[in-house]
Amino acid sequence: MRGHGLLALVLLVTVAVVAPGAPASAGAAGDYPEFPYAPTAYAEPHRGQVHFSPAGGWMNDVNAPLYADGVYHLFFQHNPHGLQWDTMHWGHAVSPDLVHWTQRPIALEPGVHPGNLFSGGGVVDNANTSGLRTGERAPIVVFTGTDGVSVAYSNDGGETFQAYDHGRKVITMPAESRDPKVFRYEPARRWVMVVWSGAGGNAAHFYTSPDLLTWTFASRYAADWLFECPDMFPLRADGTGATRWVLNDASGEYVVGSFDGTTFTADDPRPKRMDEGDNRFDGSFYAGLTFSNLPGGRTVQMAWMPGNHGSVWTGSATFPVELGLRTYPDGLRVTRTPVPEIDSLRGAATSWSDRTVTPDGSGDPLRGASADAYELTAEFDTAAATAARFGFRLGIRPDGTSTRDVTYDRAAGTLDGAALAPIAGRIRVRMIVDRGQLEIFGNDGRLSVTRTVAFDPGAYGLGAYAEGGSVRLVSLRLTPLRPAWGSGEPTLHSDVAGPWHGAGGTWSDTADGKRGEAPGDGFYLGAGTGTDFTYEGDVRLDTAVAAGLTFRGHYTLNVDAGAGVMKLWRPGRDIASVPAPVSRGRFHHLRVVAEGSRLRGYLDHAATPLIDAVDDAYAAGPFGLNVFQGGAVLQNPETGAAGWQQNVGGAWAPAAGAWTAPGAGVAGRRTGDGFYLSARSGADFTYEADLRVVSGRAAGLTFRATPGATGHYTANIDTDGYVKLWRPGRDIATFETAIVPGRTYHLRVVASGDRLEVFLDGRAAPVISATDGAYAAGLFGVNVFDGSCLIQGVSVR
Repeated sequence: MRGHGLLALVLLVTVAVVAPGAPASAGAAGDYPEFPYAPTAYAEPHRGQVHFSPAGGWMNDVNAPLYADGVYHLFFQHNPHGLQWDTMHWGHAVSPDLVHWTQRPIALEPGVHPGNLFSGGGVVDNANTSGLRTGERAPIVVFTGTDGVSVAYSNDGGETFQAYDHGRKVITMPAESRDPKVFRYEPARRWVMVVWSGAGGNAAHFYTSPDLLTWTFASRYAADWLFECPDMFPLRADGTGATRWVLNDASGEYVVGSFDGTTFTADDPRPKRMDEGDNRFDGSFYAGLTFSNLPGGRTVQMAWMPGNHGSVWTGSATFPVELGLRTYPDGLRVTRTPVPEIDSLRGAATSWSDRTVTPDGSGDPLRGASADAYELTAEFDTAAATAARFGFRLGIRPDGTSTRDVTYDRAAGTLDGAALAPIAGRIRVRMIVDRGQLEIFGNDGRLSVTRTVAFDPGAYGLGAYAEGGSVRLVSLRLTPLRPAWGSGEPTLHSDVAGPWHGAGGTWSDTADGKRGEAPGDGFYLGAGTGTDFTYEGDVRLDTAVAAGLTFRGHYTLNVDAGAGVMKLWRPGRDIASVPAPVSRGRFHHLRVVAEGSRLRGYLDHAATPLIDAVDDAYAAGPFGLNVFQGGAVLQNPETGAAGWQQNVGGAWAPAAGAWTAPGAGVAGRRTGDGFYLSARSGADFTYEADLRVVSGRAAGLTFRATPGATGHYTANIDTDGYVKLWRPGRDIATFETAIVPGRTYHLRVVASGDRLEVFLDGRAAPVISATDGAYAAGLFGVNVFDGSCLIQGVSVR
C-alpha cells in the first residue's frame, strides 16, 4: 500500500460516490474478527458479476493470495467503513475454485493487530519452519508494514490471525519501504523476501530466512522504473524450457532474468509491461500478486482494479489469470490468460464461422444479440482485410450508441491502442466483459489490456463492426457468464453440506452468525441430510419469540422466550415442551441426539436432556435453522464436531460476554471481563482446562464464584506475559512467562481451604502458591478478558 498519490485517488472517488457510515477506525480485540457489511445481493449497477469486489467499503491492493487446505484465499487492502482509503485493514475472501468468492470477516484489524497493516504477501508454512504451528494445520504466515516488516499468522485456516512477538518488526529498514512478498527458494531450502525500498532510489531489496522470522539482507536490485508492490516468481520458458525469473512492480512493468537464491540479474534491464491498461493507482490495473502454494505448479495472478466503484463499494479485482513465458521475435514475454476454472461460469455458447463484416453492418453475426456478463472470443483474417479498423461495439444502448468499442487498427497494428502484430495473418481476441470491468487478451495472452468500464445498466447490446472496408471473421463465440456470487456462507460456521437456502423469512450475515427474521416461521436449510446423529448449535433470540435447530427436514428443537420453554415440534404436533430459563440477548446452546424414533434435546451444555421423546413421523431429512415471529441469530450448526468436552455438568449461563460453542470448545468474547458460569459449585477440588487466547489479553478458569460473578477467584493466562491469580479488588499472585496468542496452555487449579495453587502445562510444581480466604466455595466457570478465547477439556474432580 502506498502513501504517494492516494489523495488524488481519494478525491476522484469522493466526487463519484458518497461514503456510508463513519470513517474507519481501530477496532478492539473483543470485537475481532470484524464483519460489518450490510446485506447485498451483489446486483448493484456496475458491480462485476465474475470479478471479486468487497461486499461494502474500499478495496485496494491484492495481498497474500494463497492456497491452503483446499481453499484459495484472497486478502486485500480494505477500509470496511467507507468508500475512500482510510485506516487500512486486511479484507479476506475465500474460494473453492478461484472464481466463486465468499467474503469472510476481517483478517488483520487495526487496534487488534499492531502496525499500519499496509500491503504484503503470505505463504503456507507446510514444514512448520517457523515453529508457529499449534495444531494440525500448517500455519498461514503473512507479512505487512512499512519501513520494516511485521509478521502475523493463522493456525485456523485464516479465520483469525495473531501478531508475531507483539508486532515487533522482523526487518527494519532505514528509509521508506513497503510491500514485502515472500516465496520459497527450494534449491537453498530458504525463504526469500523481496520488498520495495526507496533508499537511494527505487529498488527491490532481497532478504533470506530459514524460518520466516529471522531475516538476513542478501542483495539489492535498483531500477528507476521499479516502484512499490514487487512480485517475483519463476516461469519455464515456452512451458518446457529453462526456468527464468520474473521481477515486476505495481504497474506491471517487469524484467526477466536469473536468480541464485540471493541475487537477481536481469537479462535486459529495460522493462516490458505485462498489461497495457491504465496501469496506475487511479487506473484499472495495479498491485498484482501471484498466488503462493498452488497445486500443479501453476502461476496465477490477481490485481487491483482501482476505477471500478458503485453505491456501496470502491475497487475490485481482476479475473484470475495464469501466467506463462513465451518466446517472441522481441524476446521472452509474460503471457496472461484467464484460468480454466472459468468453465464453471459458462452458460450455453453461440458460435459463428466464416462471416464477412462490412461497414453497413450487414454481415454482423451479433446483430440483435445482448448479454450482461459474458466472454467473447474471435479470430480475424487480417491478411485479406480491407477495413482500416474493425472490432466490437460493447454496451450498445437502445439509441444505437455504444458504451465502449474495442478496435483493431491495421495500419497502427494495435488492439485497443496496444501493439499486437498478426500471427500468420490472423488476430485472435478474447474478452471478459462484465458490468464494470473489461479484460482483453490478444493472440492467446501475448497482449493483455485491463480496463474499467461503467456499462450502462440495461445497455446489453453488442456487435461486430468494420470501417473503411471489410474483414473476414474466421470464428466467433459468445458465451454468457453466470454470476459467481452467492455460493458460500460468509459468517455461518457449519459442517453441514451446502448450499444453504432460505425457506421463509429473510436471512442475512452478521458478525455473530446468520440472522433470520420472519413474521411466522422461517427456515434456513442446508443440503446435508441425516438419519441418526448429534446436531448442535448456538441460538440468540433478539426480537424473536423462538428460534432453534431444524433436523430431518421437519423436526425443530427450539427455545421459546414467550413461553419460557424448550420445545420439540413438527408441523401439526408439539412433541414435548419443558420449562427452561430462556433469555433474549444471549446465546443458548442446543443439542439434538436422534436415534431412530428417540429424540433427545439438551440445553446449555447440561449433561442430561431436558427432552427425551419418541416420534417416528420422519426418519431422515435435511439439517437447518428456524426462527419464529421476530429476529434471531444462529451460529455453529454442527453434526460431527468434537464439541465442548467438560465434566462440570449442569447448565451454563453467561454472566458477561458472548459465549458460543464453535465445535472444538467454548468460545468467549468480551471487551472487559466476561464470565461463563456453570450451575455446579465446589469448595475443595482440582479444576483444569486447555486455554487459548485467540486475540487480545487473557483467558482463565473461574472458581468459587458468586452468581453473576461479582465475587470469584480466577486463574488466567495473560498475553502481557504472565499467569495470574486474582479476585475482584486484588491481584493475589502472578508468575511471569511468555503467553503467545493462538497457542494453547493447560492450567490446573488445586483449591484446599485457603490454599490455592496454579499449575501450568503439566509442571510438577505450582507456578503460583498462595493463601486467600475471601471465598470458601462457589460456582465453577471460565473467563475471557479484553479479547476472545477458546477453552476445551474443562474438568473438575
